[in-house]
Amino acid sequence: MEQKANTFLETEGVGKLMAKYAVPCVISLLVAALYNIVDQIFIANADYLGSDGNAANTAVFPLTVAALAVAVMIGDGCCAFVSISLGAGKKDAAHKSIGSAVLLCVVSSLVFTALYLVFQEPILTLFGGRVNEQTFYHAKEYFFWIAVWMPFYMFGQTLIRSDGSPKFAMSSTLAGALVNIILDPIFIFVFRWGMMGAALATVLGQILTAALSLWYLRHMKAVELNRESFRFHSPFAKKYLPLGVCSFLSQISLVMAMAAIQNMTLKYGALDPVFGQEQYAQILIAVLGIVMKFFQIVISIAVGLAAGCIPVVGYNVGAGRKDRARALFACLLAAEAIVGAVALLIVELFPRQLIGVLGAANESAYYTEYAVKCFRVYLSMTVLATVNKGTFIYLQSLGKAFASTAISMAREVLFGIGFALLLPLWFGLDGVLYSMPVSDLLTFAICVVVIRYVYQALGREEKQADRA
Repeated sequence: MEQKANTFLETEGVGKLMAKYAVPCVISLLVAALYNIVDQIFIANADYLGSDGNAANTAVFPLTVAALAVAVMIGDGCCAFVSISLGAGKKDAAHKSIGSAVLLCVVSSLVFTALYLVFQEPILTLFGGRVNEQTFYHAKEYFFWIAVWMPFYMFGQTLIRSDGSPKFAMSSTLAGALVNIILDPIFIFVFRWGMMGAALATVLGQILTAALSLWYLRHMKAVELNRESFRFHSPFAKKYLPLGVCSFLSQISLVMAMAAIQNMTLKYGALDPVFGQEQYAQILIAVLGIVMKFFQIVISIAVGLAAGCIPVVGYNVGAGRKDRARALFACLLAAEAIVGAVALLIVELFPRQLIGVLGAANESAYYTEYAVKCFRVYLSMTVLATVNKGTFIYLQSLGKAFASTAISMAREVLFGIGFALLLPLWFGLDGVLYSMPVSDLLTFAICVVVIRYVYQALGREEKQADRA
């Protein structure tokens, strides 16, 4: 019955199928990315916050990603294990795993909150928050409120992943993002609560997402939870946590890369005749945060396109239709290149318009000049970056998780951190900007070899199936 219901995955055009499955994924990821860019837009356009506030937001952002890394490890791992358990008819393992994951999330989020509050100043200093006195003041204010309510953020992120429902994940995240968008201008411009207002708007959106997640947790049809569920069942935790390690590594490697880039920006910015002056020092971190978050929007689309291919690839590989798996791979790579090309045209042709949305009117000419340069240089290999990301995820859909993780880690850790530390030795502050395109270029060189191998391997398997 199930196979009959899904035969369209084997017969319908691969482009149409990719669009059908990718659109919900893209929307969900774009909505999640709104959390990261909305605060930045309103903070930048507040004349009493501006680039100082944006630099503070940039310093805090990696710390939310660190918490997210743990949340996705628990949630994605639990989702995979619950799916396996339900497929095997083991409902007892499923409900105990979900309850155990909830408990583990709560405990780990409280640990994050405690660590962040106790070691607030050294942590913010590590991520560039002490660039000047005003930025450090804003960073501490913003970070305090984010840290206090961190359990709600992690709780919501864990639950929307543990169930594996893309529609629910999209709806609950969208609801939280809308709250953030509505409250940000009220708190920042009307009440003039500054960084506290920006943080509270974000937090209240996250609380709504967590509340919806809790409601959904109590109304799941496939799994019925009870009091016994909410205990720490270590045998199940040992099984589902390793399944989320790939998700954890992809997030935590970003944190490491951001720490390296932000610290190198501060170190070599201090030697610059303009940005070495205290009144301009925060511009570098503020602009870097803006550019990275624009890039995150582009990558969200790239990831959504690739994630939409996963069920289609899995079905066709299982059905022995390697020809369709090859065709879908080609279609995906073309779509990823188009997304990257459009993004590249935007940053190369309209950087001043982008910067205008992000508060350039309240800043000096140095802000605009450096932002234009940062957009054009730092994102100059965006086409390759989107193709790389599509390749990583497609490899996962083919069951080649090790290869996918290895290439991804090479991009983020070996190249991303390595070049951020090395290139400034020869090129100074510009070396930080060069680190991104150089990393994407070298990663693409690896991906070309992998793409060719995978494409040829699928072709050989197709011919073998035809002979059989």
